[in-house]
Amino acid sequence: MNESSDPLATDIPDESWIDRLAPSLARPYLRLARADRPIGTWLLLIPCWWGTALASPSWPDWRFFVLFAIGALVMRGAGCTINDIADKDFDAQVARTATRPIASGEISLRRAFLFLGLLLLLGLAVLLQFNGLSQILGISSLSLVALYPFMKRITYWPQLFLGFTFNWGALMGWAVVKGDLAGPALALYAAGIFWTLGYDTIYAHQDKEDDILVGVKSTALKFGVATKPWLFGFYAVTLVLLAVAGNLAGLTWPFYAALALGALHLAWQSQTVDITNPKDCLSKFKSNRDFGFIVLAGIIVGQVVG
Repeated sequence: MNESSDPLATDIPDESWIDRLAPSLARPYLRLARADRPIGTWLLLIPCWWGTALASPSWPDWRFFVLFAIGALVMRGAGCTINDIADKDFDAQVARTATRPIASGEISLRRAFLFLGLLLLLGLAVLLQFNGLSQILGISSLSLVALYPFMKRITYWPQLFLGFTFNWGALMGWAVVKGDLAGPALALYAAGIFWTLGYDTIYAHQDKEDDILVGVKSTALKFGVATKPWLFGFYAVTLVLLAVAGNLAGLTWPFYAALALGALHLAWQSQTVDITNPKDCLSKFKSNRDFGFIVLAGIIVGQVVG
């Protein structure tokens, strides 16, 4: 997933904080890690926080929240680096992505792999702060991270594989608190997968012309003009599975009130998104951070209010 300020020209925003504040040597690497486009980090982080809050009997431990925030920032950067290494030839063919650091030659493959190694070491340092099961889960997620960039070459459902990858943190969040995996965590993980199917299908509609040009696949191309019913379906399953997770975890009524508010938000997305307008697709896609926070607040309050 990438964000675009001018989808017809480049997916690197003009005059971001990187250009204003970062040393010149660091700028290409920060752009490679998408440090100027935080929505991907939020969408990777929120399921981690969901899982942690769902497993906590009252207020979640803030230290876990901080560690997951650092881990999400680092691992999102690692995922983007793997993606750009894998897609360098595709990216070079499309004006919107040709200025990315690897595709443009600003960062060599050797330096990209070294940067990836550094990010993975930082991720390992965070992972070692967790319990044994969480460490196993974290290491096992690397296979998903490595496979995802290649899914769009072989299937119209790369968004499903992104869901598997981006919501793995729901399992880890539960495991760091409980030291096991149980029904609520599995239901939460499944809910996240369907949520990702919805929001990344919206996102993929920005790229469908370029995807056709370079020969890669997406759910946006598969569904085409019939996308909206699929969005309603994906989001309906998301809400049902979140309700199942909350029920299994014994959450109280504020959680369900928040879930009702979240349902309105997802219905608004599905009904109003203009799949022919890249800017609107990007705006609706980004609004999923708000949905994530609504659910997170519901989980926390549903734990602390009897």
